[in-house]
Amino acid sequence: MLLFSRPFERKINFEECLPSSLHQLFSSSSGEEEGSREKGVLYRWQGYFCRVTPERLLLSRPVLHAALGTLHGLLLTEDGHVYNFGEQPWKRVESQPAGPVIESALSGQRVISVSAGSYHCSAVTEDGLIHMWGENSHGQCGVSGMDQVPSPTPVNVVDGEIHPPQLVQVLNVACGAQHTLALSRKHEVWAWGSGCQLGLVTNIFPVWKPQKVEHLVGRYVVQIACGGFHSLALVQILSPPEDSQQAWDRCGQCKQSLYTMTDKDDHVVISDEHYCPLGVELTDSKEGRRSGQSSPAQTPQSKNSSPHFEVSPLTLKNICEDPGFSVRSQQNTTSQESQPVPALSETGHARLRRTKSNPYPDEQALTDYLKRISDQTLAEQAEAASLGGSHPPSRQSSLTCPFRSDQSDELTLRPSSPALSRTDIRYRQRCASDTVTDRKHSLHLIPTLDSTSDDSSLHSSVDGGVCISDHVVSNGCLFESCEEGGEAAGMDFCPADPLQVKKSTSLMDITLEDAEARNRRGSLPGFSPGIVNLKVYLKNIHRTNHLRAVVGARTTTTTSECRNLLPSLYTEVWSWGRGQEGQLGHGDYLPRLQPLCIKSLSKKEVVKITAGANHSLALTAQCQVYSWGSDKFGQLGRINAPSTVPNLAMISEGIRVWDVAAGQTHTLLLADGDCYQPILYYSGEQVLESTDSAHPLSGTYTQTPTLLPFCMNIGYVSKVFGGGLNCLALADQNAMGFIATIHELASAERKFYCTLSKVKSEILSPLLSSMLLFQEMAGSFSKLCHLTGQHSVSLTNFLQRGKVIKTLVLIKNTDLFMDTYKEYCDPVGNFLVMGGFQSLLKPSQECFGKKLELIQTLLEPKEKNTSPYDLLVNLFYMPLQHLHGYNRLLLKLAHCFEVNTEEYDWIQNGCSKYEALACLVSKQRRAAEATFNFWKNFKGKNSESLRKPSRRLVCESSNKALTLQNAGRFSASWFILFSDVLVHAQFSSHYVYPLATLWVEPISDESVGQHGLKLTTPEDNFVVLATSPLEKGKWLRAINQAIEDVLALGLNGRTRVSRSSQKGDPPVSRTSTYTFSKEGRLKDATYEGLHAHNDYFMSPNTTLNKFERYQGHWKEGKIHGFGTFWYASGEVYEGSFRDNMCHGHGMLRSGKLASPSSSSVFVGQWVQGKRTGYGVCDDFSRGEKYMGMWLDDQRHGVGVVITQFGMYYEGIFCNNKMMGNGTLLCDDDTVFEGEFLEDWTLCGKGVLFMPNGDSLDGVFDGHWGAGLRVAGTFTKPFEALRRERKIPVAGQHAVPAEEKWKAVFDECWSRLGCEGPGEGVHEKAWENIAIALTARHRQQRYTSDPEELSRSQTKMLESLEVIPQHVGPVTADSYNSIRRYLLKACDTPHHPLGWLLETLVTVYRMTYVGVGSNRRFLQQAVEEIQSYLTRIFKIVRFLFPGLPEDGGFILDSSSSSDEGTDSSSLILPVLLPRLYPPLFTLYTLEKEREEEVYWNCVLRLNKQPDLALLAFLGVQQKFCPVSISVLGEKKQVLPCTKDACFATAVETLQQISTAFTPSDKLQVIQLTFEEITQDMQALLGQDFLWCMDDLFPIFLYVVLRARIRNLGSEVSLIEDLTDPSLQLGQLGFMLTTLKACYNQIQLEKTT
Repeated sequence: MLLFSRPFERKINFEECLPSSLHQLFSSSSGEEEGSREKGVLYRWQGYFCRVTPERLLLSRPVLHAALGTLHGLLLTEDGHVYNFGEQPWKRVESQPAGPVIESALSGQRVISVSAGSYHCSAVTEDGLIHMWGENSHGQCGVSGMDQVPSPTPVNVVDGEIHPPQLVQVLNVACGAQHTLALSRKHEVWAWGSGCQLGLVTNIFPVWKPQKVEHLVGRYVVQIACGGFHSLALVQILSPPEDSQQAWDRCGQCKQSLYTMTDKDDHVVISDEHYCPLGVELTDSKEGRRSGQSSPAQTPQSKNSSPHFEVSPLTLKNICEDPGFSVRSQQNTTSQESQPVPALSETGHARLRRTKSNPYPDEQALTDYLKRISDQTLAEQAEAASLGGSHPPSRQSSLTCPFRSDQSDELTLRPSSPALSRTDIRYRQRCASDTVTDRKHSLHLIPTLDSTSDDSSLHSSVDGGVCISDHVVSNGCLFESCEEGGEAAGMDFCPADPLQVKKSTSLMDITLEDAEARNRRGSLPGFSPGIVNLKVYLKNIHRTNHLRAVVGARTTTTTSECRNLLPSLYTEVWSWGRGQEGQLGHGDYLPRLQPLCIKSLSKKEVVKITAGANHSLALTAQCQVYSWGSDKFGQLGRINAPSTVPNLAMISEGIRVWDVAAGQTHTLLLADGDCYQPILYYSGEQVLESTDSAHPLSGTYTQTPTLLPFCMNIGYVSKVFGGGLNCLALADQNAMGFIATIHELASAERKFYCTLSKVKSEILSPLLSSMLLFQEMAGSFSKLCHLTGQHSVSLTNFLQRGKVIKTLVLIKNTDLFMDTYKEYCDPVGNFLVMGGFQSLLKPSQECFGKKLELIQTLLEPKEKNTSPYDLLVNLFYMPLQHLHGYNRLLLKLAHCFEVNTEEYDWIQNGCSKYEALACLVSKQRRAAEATFNFWKNFKGKNSESLRKPSRRLVCESSNKALTLQNAGRFSASWFILFSDVLVHAQFSSHYVYPLATLWVEPISDESVGQHGLKLTTPEDNFVVLATSPLEKGKWLRAINQAIEDVLALGLNGRTRVSRSSQKGDPPVSRTSTYTFSKEGRLKDATYEGLHAHNDYFMSPNTTLNKFERYQGHWKEGKIHGFGTFWYASGEVYEGSFRDNMCHGHGMLRSGKLASPSSSSVFVGQWVQGKRTGYGVCDDFSRGEKYMGMWLDDQRHGVGVVITQFGMYYEGIFCNNKMMGNGTLLCDDDTVFEGEFLEDWTLCGKGVLFMPNGDSLDGVFDGHWGAGLRVAGTFTKPFEALRRERKIPVAGQHAVPAEEKWKAVFDECWSRLGCEGPGEGVHEKAWENIAIALTARHRQQRYTSDPEELSRSQTKMLESLEVIPQHVGPVTADSYNSIRRYLLKACDTPHHPLGWLLETLVTVYRMTYVGVGSNRRFLQQAVEEIQSYLTRIFKIVRFLFPGLPEDGGFILDSSSSSDEGTDSSSLILPVLLPRLYPPLFTLYTLEKEREEEVYWNCVLRLNKQPDLALLAFLGVQQKFCPVSISVLGEKKQVLPCTKDACFATAVETLQQISTAFTPSDKLQVIQLTFEEITQDMQALLGQDFLWCMDDLFPIFLYVVLRARIRNLGSEVSLIEDLTDPSLQLGQLGFMLTTLKACYNQIQLEKTT
């Protein structure tokens, strides 16, 4: 019986519905419903007769979504309410309502999607929860204990793998006959119900609770669909194809190699014999037997045997049992198809009649075609029988059909066809040709073998060479023949039938995402084990990968926003479940327990999947429909094509399908035709019109998809639905033209993408050559094509999901479209300029004919009498014309809104952008054409050197509009202005001036006249004369505009903001690159950078045949400022320059490549290129370090030399030699003071002091360590006199600390704008600081600086721009703000103070690290730090004049107490942590002997328990703790207790080693005393007071237990660097106590 009645009928002439007259039909009915303003209207009908009139379902709210089951349906309105209609036996009501009824159980929920299975329903709410109801006998509703669920019941999807388990939020649900799938928001698939279509690893059914489909875990599933007993999933590939190359070589399941390569002398044997049983092997856990497949080498039956193959019985009854399935006993395929009489179906009835559809062959033509095929097949069978009576074994012929028959336990399988027909051979030979055949003709060449054959039928070897079946050799290049879209997919260069029977037994690995990887076995030479030349194979593979990278280039969106806005076209279709009708698409009729990828759809850009009862559909972005599965009722929409693999449905030319729906035995298509109003096509079983018939099926069905004429009368259809025998269409009426405009936009975009896909597959691939420019253009074309495909799918989603204008990607993400179009415009223009289209004309005519008919069909509008060259140019400029369509449609869309609305402004803004881009593209095309014509007529000899792809002609002076001043009588000057250079051509020579380093200014000199222009370049200055003021203005504007355009790109193509003057002239200061060409020192030197700032050049050194490089500052054409120079000799200088010479502070590294192991390093002061002033030279080769004064590159003045053997010399140097009085100190404390001669020779009077106090006074001669001649007096003084004698110490002849590194401080004062220390203006200094910080900030923003600032550094620079403000004397608050500012300033080297601190740290470490790490330098190192503090504090006081002098006081208004301020308190916390490592090392070397004695005592005394040690140290009993607190629990102190007493004080004192500054260390000591006091007060009372006799032994105990390794060094550092005023107070007393403990420990004797 019929489910729906039709209240009215309307007759329409069927002839008007044919494709040939679509345009007339559309134009006549497009405006019938213009006045209506309804949206979301739903229409339903059955069948495809012309008299069918859809019934409108009346609801109060617009419908957003619908779902159909076998006899019922669901509707979802825009307010989130759900309505049901049809027969619903689970409702348990006496009579079914006539119309839709609201689901009251869901009234409190906002539902976002609904789905219907055969007899059950689901709804998903906005919070991701599922509600199920309906038939539940197989667990499909997920509610245990109920065969039927009468009302919506929540079903929780719980992820038990997470601890604690979490509720999974769901996006969508799909329902089948006995199972349900859910897609979570994490894009994972969950399943419940019964059958192998669940994809779960179980054989216990039903599955009541949702379980995760483990085989899809890790894949990004975007859609799911359920057939009757099979499932589909659309998987998005996230990773780019190149990331998955490592997974090509192994099977994703068994992990074995997909192919093997065996070396055989000069060739390699490549075998593709991998056999993976996973995916078809079905095992019964109870019996443990294999039932899905037998050996692949099983011997086939002979010719005379029965056509039924005997196989083992089915053992997996519980997984894929089909009670209603009866296995057919078929006759031979050939004989069956060759007879026109109807064959019996599986139910015994005659086959349904196919109705005629016009544009395709009639029954007689089809019969003739099948007769030819059958005759040929019979002949080949006879030939095979005469040769051996059998054919080669088939891999699939032995597979067991997993569907059990009720009549027999034994199953039959379809008979096998002959192994390889001649049709196959001819077809494979065609694969190697370069002929492109029309799609319609290629369809007749597809073999109709609907059975299995040997896998070798997939692979071919032509003339003993290599044929890669996925590729075609054309014009000498290897390219992919079957591209993703367009007609190429239907041309079937690779046969469709072999694909159907291809070994489909391995599941795809999770990382296989490259289309090439999915067909790897099909891209290897020689599929059968064969021999191929390895060199040829590797060469072809390399060539293939290179060309695929160009033609198959994909757009990779860089931002997550773009990824969210545009759907991905990188998809795969996975299927699983029952496959008795071929509905899984794997080329066989076997079931799949787990999801398996349909490899033939991997490159098709599938965007939607849907499934009927026993057939499946896939819609691609190219508006093509692939169908597979049952075709008993014509629901696949094609004639006699294999039904076990996806094939294209036969749609009329020009019809673009953009939505599909599948019912039980029919398919519904929503498409674009000649008009942008959508049309409907129906393919499948017809339904009788009479409602009185008990059998609604008419017994007929469509041969191909048939147009439904009523579609033009129901409005603009946006979505279709199918289920059972019913069809639904969701339509909108054209309110204010908005709906029509959106449909027009989407239709135009789909048509545009189909055209681009055809150009890509049919034009680009055959013409792909080795020309780099063409490859670049092809790559950009592919990116634009891919973006267009994404956008067309996005527009379809926009039509089906609310139509909110602010979600329109074309406007929301304008930059993405504009950038892609710009990226394509440049290569096309470059190709045109270089004459690429002329070179492309001949191969194009060879491929497509002299008149290029194929290209003419792709161009619109059609132009008559267009030359082939213009056709080529117009074809590749055609995509850019689409911008005008965007502009037109957006303007039309804006008129649908009120002028004062936000939507109107938003659309107008996008419209103006596309209009501006369209104008720019047109301008660039004109410029490219003008440049091409210029080069075509250019007669100069140097055209090849001047002709570049990106160079465009601006203007030229061939008409003598511009001449050179003072030119000779016979001179001929020709000025040519290009987009990047100005060319001055004279006879056979020419001069090229880059515009980035060209300055032009008008001059009005009486000697020159009023028409002169002065041109300035880095090497030339000249004047040109114009013929008139008009010409002068024209050239001035043209040159300035061209310079502006060049500078707008900046370095490396990065956009930079130009600092133009108010007159609009180009900026004077520019970032540029220039190579000097004139003779001189800088000939062939390359200069790069900003004038007078951070510039760079490279100059060749002909003597050493190496390059010299400089990077740094310039001034007036000379190296001036801070920079780095790499000399050809290998030396590197880094520091200050003046007038091309080293001047100021700098570091010179000498040696091989100036590596860290350089032979020497000098750091110090330079004057006019020579070392003059104080400096430190570390000579690694001689193992000595000099610290002293220099003059003219020689050591001259006081200085110190330390050797790697510990010899310390100090004295006066002259001409690099120490002469006169000096001092020598040995490592064993032997000291010599006297006269020296050159090379450390002792010569003259002197005194030698022994370590024990003895001395030798006299005349010395000789080298130390080589024997000395002495004439003098030996003195052994008494003990009293020994103490009074003054032995010379280090530092008497050293450079005073305040004289060191003057150049560094002078440079800092100079950066502040002062000529000398304190000689400057306070405000000017702050201006210079602001300029330095701003310049660095801008440089980092606009240049490709490798040292880019981090986010925190950028914020620090911004914070330093705020100067601490204070009026009058500095208060405590302002003092703290100054201190915070100094901390930030010293942390960045871009601030003058930060640079100063960084440089001082560098020179300090250079001085006192390595050889300089000697205890003799301790006093000098301390004095140097104190000198730093004084001089830095002077700079700080200059910047903050309100600070008191060093040692002054600041009044704290809050506490009425005075706070002292000095250099140590303000600067030392910033400076000392950076200098601490080398300084503390010197302290430890100086105290080494004392520390050894101290540490040995500490180790010995710490062996005693606490009470014993306290008693040993003389601590009174009352001060000894009786109990201690451990984690709040009191514990008694036992005689064996150790390291427990005063534990808090011990831990506090240990922190002295982690503190850097003396004030921090003193604070640690103070906290230690406080901790001891608190312990005593807790023991003896709060009124307890210390006396020194009681405190010292306890503090001594704490010091011992603290085990501070270098305590003496810590104490000495505090004493040396602490303000003397602090040493007199309480802190001084505590420091003295700590020092006394240190000394006492050394004297303690344990017995």
